[in-house]
This record gives sequence, structure tokens and C-alpha cells, in this order.
Amino acid sequence: MTDAELADLRQTYAQRTLREADVLPDAVAQFRQWLDEAVAAQLPEPAALTLATVDPATGQPSQRVLLLKGLPDDAGFLFYSNYDSRKGHELAAQPLAALNFFWPGLERQVRVEGRVEKASEEVSTAYFQSRPRSSQVGAWASPQSQPIGSREELENREHAVEARFAAELAAHSPLPRPPHWGGYVLRPTRLEFWQGRPSRLHDRLVYERAAGTEGWKISRLAP
Repeated sequence: MTDAELADLRQTYAQRTLREADVLPDAVAQFRQWLDEAVAAQLPEPAALTLATVDPATGQPSQRVLLLKGLPDDAGFLFYSNYDSRKGHELAAQPLAALNFFWPGLERQVRVEGRVEKASEEVSTAYFQSRPRSSQVGAWASPQSQPIGSREELENREHAVEARFAAELAAHSPLPRPPHWGGYVLRPTRLEFWQGRPSRLHDRLVYERAAGTEGWKISRLAP
């Protein structure tokens, strides 16, 4: 594909509008409504999100795609990871992050910003042990974000974990949760809801925590 052909890739967005009168006063409740609509529309991977973190030593941002696994207390966004991964180290040093959800089938996206904290041990363990056994083995086997010599090395680590937990696997019992693996909850302070519109005059409504309250202030942004 040439640069000219790439530059000509565009789509007109005209499915819906987004007005202040149509949204809920609570930002997370509004997000849940949009997520439910994405699920109802049978979009692929409606819970997929892009997580952005920053290395405070260099200022270098990084991002990756994860899956949302819950909205605890209707006040946070729950996801899981290896604590020793790049994102784990960056969140430990700088517990601020941003999420982005994109639902092209509905011509929508949501941007979320806030502070991240670890989920409780109980929540992390319960979710880990609900995962497929192969995923539990994988969490033990993979030194996420660390260099490895080959695919064979990773598969050998997987076989070693299977041998270590042979009794649990044979009994179809859950494995213990690795100490380096668990959940994070992003507590949002800002959410932006974006609805595609014609002529690139998109609708953008932003929720920000009202000072000194648990409520939200809603504003419209220029596209």
C-alpha cells in the first residue's frame, strides 16, 4: 500500500449522536451502558482495552491490549497481569495509567484516566483459579516481558510447571496463584466518551471528578 492509498483510508461516521441529555450522571454507569451495548451488538472482543503506562525514569510511555475483567463497586476498572512484567514495574513506580476502549462497530471509544492499585489477594486468587488450567499453567511458566532464548525454552518451562503440579492437574484442581500474578484496579478520575459524527465533527463528552465530592462534572469538548 502506498502512502497516498493509506492517506485515503477513511470512513464517515453517522450512526449515532451523543448529547448531554442522553447520558447518565455517573461516569462508570455510563461506561457500563456502552459496554452492554457493545456486547449486545456482538462486537468482537468488546472487553478489549489498551492500557498505557509510563516509565518514570525515562518518561517513555508504553501500551498493550488487555481484557477488562470487572467493574468492582461500580467505581473501578479491573484487569489482571504479571506483576513482574513491564507494565507491572511501571505501575509499581508510577501508579497512574490510561485505558482506551474502541468499538468501531458502534463508532465509539472511551478514554479513561486514573490511579491504579492492586486488587485484593482474595479477588486475585478467586479469578486466577477460575481460569482454564492451561492459562493457570501459562501464568506460572511465562516470565512475562523478560527475554527468552527460544520458543522451546518457553515450552520446556510449561512442561516443568505441569510436572510440578501434576497431582493438581490430574485431580482437575485449581493451581495456587503465583505470587507474581494478580489484579489491578484503575480508579478513574476522568472518562471521555467519543461518538463518531460526520465531517469529523465528533461528539466528545468528558466526565471529571467534581472537587471535594464523589460526583462528576460533565463537559463537551471540541473534536
